[in-house]
Amino acid sequence: MSFSDSDSSSVGGTNEYKNFRQTSRDRLLFEMLGAANTENSKPWRVLIMDKVTVKVMSHSCKMADITDQGVSLVEDLFRRRQPLPSLDAIYFIQPSKENVVMFLSDMSGREPLYKKAFVFFSSPVPREFVNHIKCDTSVLPRIGALREMNLEYFPIDSQAFITDHDRALDDLFVESENSRRFDNCLNTMATRIATVFASLKEFPFVRYRASKALEDPTAASLRELVPTKLAAAVWNCISKYKSTIPNYPQSETCELLILDRSIDQIAPVIHEWTYDAMCRDLLEMEGNKYIYEVSSKTGGDPDKREALLEDTDPVWLELRHAHIADASERLHEKMTTFASKNKAAQIHQTARDGGEISTRDLQKMVQALPQYTEQVEKITLHVEIAGKINTLIREMGLRELGQLEQDLVFGDAGAKDVINFLRTNQNASPENKLRLLMIYASVYPEKFEDDKAAKIMQLAKLTAEDMTVVKNMRLLAGSDSKKATSAHSFSLKFNAQKTKQATRKDRTGEEETWQLFRFYPMIEELVENLCKGELSKNEYSCMNEPSPSTAKPAVPRGSTQSATSQTSQSAGGPKSMRSRRTANWARSSISDDGYGSDSILKAATLDFKKMGQRVFVFIIGGATRSELRVCHKLTAKLRREVVLGCSTLDDPPQYIMKLKRLSEPEPPVEAPKFF
Repeated sequence: MSFSDSDSSSVGGTNEYKNFRQTSRDRLLFEMLGAANTENSKPWRVLIMDKVTVKVMSHSCKMADITDQGVSLVEDLFRRRQPLPSLDAIYFIQPSKENVVMFLSDMSGREPLYKKAFVFFSSPVPREFVNHIKCDTSVLPRIGALREMNLEYFPIDSQAFITDHDRALDDLFVESENSRRFDNCLNTMATRIATVFASLKEFPFVRYRASKALEDPTAASLRELVPTKLAAAVWNCISKYKSTIPNYPQSETCELLILDRSIDQIAPVIHEWTYDAMCRDLLEMEGNKYIYEVSSKTGGDPDKREALLEDTDPVWLELRHAHIADASERLHEKMTTFASKNKAAQIHQTARDGGEISTRDLQKMVQALPQYTEQVEKITLHVEIAGKINTLIREMGLRELGQLEQDLVFGDAGAKDVINFLRTNQNASPENKLRLLMIYASVYPEKFEDDKAAKIMQLAKLTAEDMTVVKNMRLLAGSDSKKATSAHSFSLKFNAQKTKQATRKDRTGEEETWQLFRFYPMIEELVENLCKGELSKNEYSCMNEPSPSTAKPAVPRGSTQSATSQTSQSAGGPKSMRSRRTANWARSSISDDGYGSDSILKAATLDFKKMGQRVFVFIIGGATRSELRVCHKLTAKLRREVVLGCSTLDDPPQYIMKLKRLSEPEPPVEAPKFF
């Protein structure tokens, strides 16, 4: 029996540098499931998990991967299970009292359910639970391993994870007397974030967005201190790893930046024009599952089929972060190229044209047919999806709306433009009008003071419930006690200064091919500034700030820093919410500036040994598709793996629903049921 974290996060003891998701998968498969394997055999075993760890496993591994490691049966810890005394069992569970009690009941007594138990806890286990296990003398000889896996996060992408806190906004950003919910949410979130660094054997600089009232914490609201409190909780967990995990780094190896959703309230609602975001925004998808119809071979009703849009699909992997128009063009090119180069396709076309087919041609066609059919179906599916999205864009008039959204953000549009759009687009969907007004309120909060908000909502023909969503945006922004308005008036003042209406000219010598790709989330600038060592220390504090003599920006290995930097604008000049950026993604696909989907595809296969230190960004309250896209782009551009963490990954409808829920009464707590 052993009680420790694994000695190495690499498979087979090698120091191979793997990306974030691959490391998580390999630890589960080889360190945990392979624990009972010998050099000559893989005995069949039972895998037992709780409701949280089964999610962790399903986000990282497929059932075929688990079976390959000798698992013949997967069981729920809290369901009645058949005794299998001839098989060993692997327990992957959270370190809770209920789980420990259930494990002991399985393995104690004269007739345990399993021959031997290999127990892996998803996060640090309290010493009292370990002692409780050791006190049961009948169980102790039956334990093959007792370890802390320290893996309690949910990978959703090769460079992203969630902590699965769907109600983080409710629990952390609503002023409430329910401090227990606040503490539970914050501590669980911190524990799960910390296990990311335990898994990767990384020791981060823990940076966080500081409260504006940090000098006088008593003046700060609880929600303003959320990043500060989370950073402290994460640091408390990680600092213990130095003495509890073998071979854990004793000095900093990476960066962690903790933010909350108030850093950018536009990104969750603005229309993001990538293939990935448009699929989630416009199509009715269930997670990564897309349901479509194909003609029935019997001539009856169309058959329904399911397709998973995920990393295992090479077409999806290449195009997901491309502009929808660019993706459509590339798909057309792929179909044309495939038809001209594939032998089966050429023979099939010859037959359609009435030409004669030789026996040899038929043989070649039969040999190529399985691969041909699979490739055609894959490309045809994406052509159909892109076509459906483009149709919806035209029918919903999204180009005009998207242009106005972008112009608002960059200071090229104002009140008159919004009012004109609402008057001339009465048939626009309520959700799209609400999203427009949320952007408008973020850029021009003074336009929603006093009775102005009611008037614009009336013009937009939105309900009082919709108005609540816009009002609740201020709950994420913190208080402004010095410039408070009267108790009955409403102000969306997100900071002490009103945002000025601004117009800015394009920078000379730069062109925009896709105008609707101007928008970028704020974390892009923050990560770039962090990597250059230019992140404001007044706005972003550090739990373990390096001394001035050792503090210097981490430069990616093999790269050089530019000796010059762009000149910032005069502080006194008018500013838009975001500085103007060229839509470099629209350049030719041969460009390797980190903006094209080709560059992003290359990032997936970059030689990580030549990369700089990792950068982790965690957003409390949920992240967006645009922020995930930026992390992939910056990985290629900065040559540092940028990993996005968040409580959840939200699409616009989900985020709006969460904001709406902030003002609703708390759900009643059900009384415990006893059986």
